[in-house]
Amino acid sequence: MVEIVPITLDQIESFHRTLDFVARERRYLSFMQAPPLESTCAFILNNIQEGYPQFVALSGGDVVGWCDVTPKSGPIDARIGVLGMGLLPHFRRQGIGTRLMAAALEAARRAGFSRVELTVYRGNTNAIRLYQKAGFLLKAVQPREAGNDGFDRTLLVMALALDGAR
Repeated sequence: MVEIVPITLDQIESFHRTLDFVARERRYLSFMQAPPLESTCAFILNNIQEGYPQFVALSGGDVVGWCDVTPKSGPIDARIGVLGMGLLPHFRRQGIGTRLMAAALEAARRAGFSRVELTVYRGNTNAIRLYQKAGFLLKAVQPREAGNDGFDRTLLVMALALDGAR
């Protein structure tokens, strides 16, 4: 059974390993490996201290996925959150991403975010369906990145209004 819980300090190393694995797949995140452990630790500590939503999926005590909402930089955009998420391959297409995202979005509403945005590669059709099912709408399409592996890296920008506005 997979449990969805807010992240704790004890889960940082496990989170870092999962983040690194998903990054090294080179299909889902905008970076090719996890940042250094110290940077990841600082990111998570800041999220906990500031009350930003960050949930993890646990299986056997190990982090197998995550979903977080952090504010865009700058005071004008402070109520706009940016969603980040990922799951290890063996845990995809089981409804875990839906559960993670629901927990993070509800916490984002409670934290006062008015809108949540995300970027996703057009080739990541499963994630796009997940985001659309949650109510995210396509806002922009950014030019395609060069790639010779056949994966469509055209970047889509999607957004979800949390306060009822579109």
